[in-house]
Amino acid sequence: MSEMAGGPILVTGGTGQLARALEAAAAGRPMVRVGRPEFDFDVPDRLDGVLRAVGPRLIVNAAAYTVVDKAESEPEAADRANRVGPARLAAYAAEAGIPLIHISTDYVFDGLKGAPYVETDPTSPTGVYGATKLAGEQAIATSGARAIVLRTSWVYADSGKNFVLTMLNAARKTSQLRVVADQRGCPTAAADLAAAILAIADRLAGGWDDSLAGIYHAAGSGEATWHDLAEAVFARAERHGLARPTVTPIATADWPTPARRPPDSRLDCAKLQGTWGVRLPDWRDSVARTVDAVFA
Repeated sequence: MSEMAGGPILVTGGTGQLARALEAAAAGRPMVRVGRPEFDFDVPDRLDGVLRAVGPRLIVNAAAYTVVDKAESEPEAADRANRVGPARLAAYAAEAGIPLIHISTDYVFDGLKGAPYVETDPTSPTGVYGATKLAGEQAIATSGARAIVLRTSWVYADSGKNFVLTMLNAARKTSQLRVVADQRGCPTAAADLAAAILAIADRLAGGWDDSLAGIYHAAGSGEATWHDLAEAVFARAERHGLARPTVTPIATADWPTPARRPPDSRLDCAKLQGTWGVRLPDWRDSVARTVDAVFA
């Protein structure tokens, strides 16, 4: 089948924060956002019908099973969403001759490198979530699709379920919080990631080049611990009248969870900038904008 140059961008992930951010940033680009119940990786027989009806020129897969701890007890559900579903999208994209941009995660790494990860570093996920996301990457890589995989991290927005909103909601209820301070990563605003995806999509609209395929790291510039991120959120929220809580730094061992998180999952995003000319803003600036949007 020939490339569908005139169709819309199809975004999976329904009401998820990245799918919503993509729609908000579309700026006149034809886009169709789909999600449950009509587009559900748990009901794979529906997927092909939706894809054929939309006839996209590009697919952005922002759908995933992202409840990290729950995935430990629901590995089959995580596998369907993070491997089986993306593999089906990739098969369709390969047949249709259209590109697929797939969103993956820093959790494919174990966090023990001690330096920011590059795309060629060995993967070693520490839990079901990371393992199923890695399996999704691998299924896409062998599908024959024109695929770009964007690994991102610590995604937040002014809506949905994420760490920034969890912190703001907690601060409205208590003046004392405990936040993990020995896990390090790259906080990423959904709006910034959406802008990066659309910049890639715009370039792909000019035609596909096989040299563009592969994995890229796409995360906010700079680094932080969860404690750093919480403090930045509250510093900005204080300007809007929210009483600033006391945030006590704690160790991961003081906050046990079913899934083991990578202690240092910082991502080196130089390849993204070198290939696409895209660099996501500093996370501090993006947190400030996000908190402002929450209070707007």
